[in-house]
Amino acid sequence: MAKAKIIYSCTECGGQVSKWQGQCPHCTAWNTLVESVAELPTSGKNRYSSLATTSMMQTLAEVRAEEVPRTPTGIAEFDRVLGGGLVGGGVVLIGGDPGIGKSTLLLQALAHLATHKKVLYVSGEESAQQIALRAKRLSLDARGMYLLAEIQLEKIQSVIQQEKPDVVVIDSIQTMYSEHLTSAPGSVAQVRESAAQLTRMAKSTAVTMILVGHVTKDGTLAGPRVLEHIVDTVLYFEGDTHSSFRMIRAFKNRFGAVNELGVFAMTEKGLREVSNPSALFLSQHGAQVAGSCVMVTQEGTRPLLVEIQALLDEAHSPNPRRLSLGLEQNRLAMLLAVLHRHAGIACFDQDVFINAVGGVKITEPGADLPVLLAIVSSLRNKPLPEKLIVFGEVGLAGEIRPVQRGQERLKEAAKLGFTMAIIPKANAPKQKISGMEIISVGRVDEAVNACR
Repeated sequence: MAKAKIIYSCTECGGQVSKWQGQCPHCTAWNTLVESVAELPTSGKNRYSSLATTSMMQTLAEVRAEEVPRTPTGIAEFDRVLGGGLVGGGVVLIGGDPGIGKSTLLLQALAHLATHKKVLYVSGEESAQQIALRAKRLSLDARGMYLLAEIQLEKIQSVIQQEKPDVVVIDSIQTMYSEHLTSAPGSVAQVRESAAQLTRMAKSTAVTMILVGHVTKDGTLAGPRVLEHIVDTVLYFEGDTHSSFRMIRAFKNRFGAVNELGVFAMTEKGLREVSNPSALFLSQHGAQVAGSCVMVTQEGTRPLLVEIQALLDEAHSPNPRRLSLGLEQNRLAMLLAVLHRHAGIACFDQDVFINAVGGVKITEPGADLPVLLAIVSSLRNKPLPEKLIVFGEVGLAGEIRPVQRGQERLKEAAKLGFTMAIIPKANAPKQKISGMEIISVGRVDEAVNACR
């Protein structure tokens, strides 16, 4: 077998050179050349030509639009994030902190799939004995699950071609290496080459491929950014390793909706689904406390109730602190300015601390109004009305803007026993919701006065 030719590609412009240089000669960027493998011409074809198919140009109307069949994993919360289940030929990339539960979740899913599918677990980090001990601890039936402890890409491809499994888990992509490259496993070139070849194999053989990825200290997937573009679905495991609750979120999904959220609880028998995740994000207070406001956020197709807590304390330094956990830091500064300008409530001499209970991260602007009312409640040391929920976006002019799926949010709150809501005027329901008093507001000062 001919040895592949090594070239160096620029991560900025894509230019290629035969020898490594500090500066790319094409775009003059520094330290952007990474090792990669050149295509091998074999009988006029490259080394991936066997996986390619000849296609003819056609109009879009001639293409048959059919629903993609799904394979349920047996874990409802996991299926929700995937968009209904696994897709044949699909490539899923799941990342998360060490010890968060990635391997545990995949072992549980494979144990269920093994009852009617041929599954293969490829481990590059743990030995076969370690995985067997974990399966025993989780009380999983592993009789139909095949295991391969290997990190060389070519050997893994050979096994997949011979055994033809339906689902393959690669744990993890950072441990794989190709013999065509001289760089160490985990390098940019090795990760990119391994992911590209496994993706091509998945598409050509209709094998469902699940890749486990490491994350950096910033919480992003380690390796080249192109890794997320190659795969069909990108999932992130979130949660504090010191807490028993875990959340898995979809950031990219070619076969379903993004921003779906699955909630789990880590137990001695593995990850257990949480049927009512809103209960995780609501604190249990013996009595009403100041600085607490419950909001309804929308995570994909699921409305969730989350408690927003605010604490204001007199600042003892010339620069008051602004700390936000689970919410965007810069948005907090903007909301304090709007509160001062349009409601006449100044917090320039106060340290402001904001927290979303349960470790959930809220990125939607519907949290603006709950944050403001929690701040006002803490500043006045006056609790908000009992069984109150709030949602709405706040503009710089002081207006309260509507949010998506307002009706679903109100119905979810009413189902959980909430009897009062402060919402944007544009989200006011046309029909009255039984057992709920709805106050629709159009300005920030109206919302603040409604809580007096």
